[in-house]
Amino acid sequence: MAGSEKTEKATPKKRKDERKKGNTFQSKDVVSVVLLFMAFFILNLLVPFIYQQLKNLYIAQMKKIVTLDTLTVTSINQLFREAAMVFFISVLPVAVVIMMVAIIMSGVQTGFLVTGDALKPKFNRINPFTGIKRMISLRSLVELLKSMAKVALIIGIIYTTIMGIIPMAPDMLVTRIDSNLMFMNDQTMAMVQTVSMIFAVVAILDYAYQRYDYEKKLKMTKQEVKDEYKQTEGNPEIKGKIRQKQREMSMSRMMQMVPQADVIVRNPTHYAVALKYDADHDIAPLVLAKGIDHIALRIVAVGEENKVLVKENKALARGLYESVEINDYIPAELYKAVAELMAWVYSTKKKENVK
Repeated sequence: MAGSEKTEKATPKKRKDERKKGNTFQSKDVVSVVLLFMAFFILNLLVPFIYQQLKNLYIAQMKKIVTLDTLTVTSINQLFREAAMVFFISVLPVAVVIMMVAIIMSGVQTGFLVTGDALKPKFNRINPFTGIKRMISLRSLVELLKSMAKVALIIGIIYTTIMGIIPMAPDMLVTRIDSNLMFMNDQTMAMVQTVSMIFAVVAILDYAYQRYDYEKKLKMTKQEVKDEYKQTEGNPEIKGKIRQKQREMSMSRMMQMVPQADVIVRNPTHYAVALKYDADHDIAPLVLAKGIDHIALRIVAVGEENKVLVKENKALARGLYESVEINDYIPAELYKAVAELMAWVYSTKKKENVK
């Protein structure tokens, strides 16, 4: 069905939820290339140190073996411990660097995501039908072709390097060991650089593919986007009803304030504003209620029911409605017009009291 096709980009919420589940994209080839380059780079820097350590170990152990009448379990264990210690000292810097680079490269790609959801057991992973489906998927085919291409490249580069060294073999037989080691180190590093450069191109392509595949999997149907919107923002119909209820409650509170007004100024049916002024407490007249059209008529009707004075003043009614919010004092530019209005209110009330 057309409605079930995943054509929409993933929403921020969908991306956030997937990250919580541990679903992120990363290219293992990028990590592998960087690790390969860094490992051989560190090894190249440490070759003199490693060579000296092995040389000292060899000389020291040969001297010990010469002085031994017989090899015992204890002496062999001692020789093995010394060799293991030298090996540990030589390899430790490389191992530490590789571990740190692996963590950093994985973290950079995943945003240093740490989640336990990926470790939770998922029974669909042991489903044979699901496994077969994964094996014959496009992703599996791409991974297979990529692995075959990498193996072929490595074999080709190693073969080319060896074929270039073979003609030099007779000369190496009469050359000092340390010179041969340095020569082999240079050849190995050259081979590694070539492999790294080629694999770097593969890693860039793999990174682009992994990102494309990840975005494709995250895509949503139009219905999923609508359902998510309803969950996050609320059902539009329900929100509309809530807003309507809020308006009704606000209107009810406003109408309850109208009887407390001193005067209602109107224009004559479109605008109505209820004003109150207590000289002992207010710094200026206060707007208790305001409205247009049918709300204005309701304000006037409620005011008349409660014997609130009503005055028609088109300009003042419209000016008050547009410039003052409910429960706010009138602005200074309207003081004069409102003062005249309040003077009329006091005069009218005074006449009524006299009667």
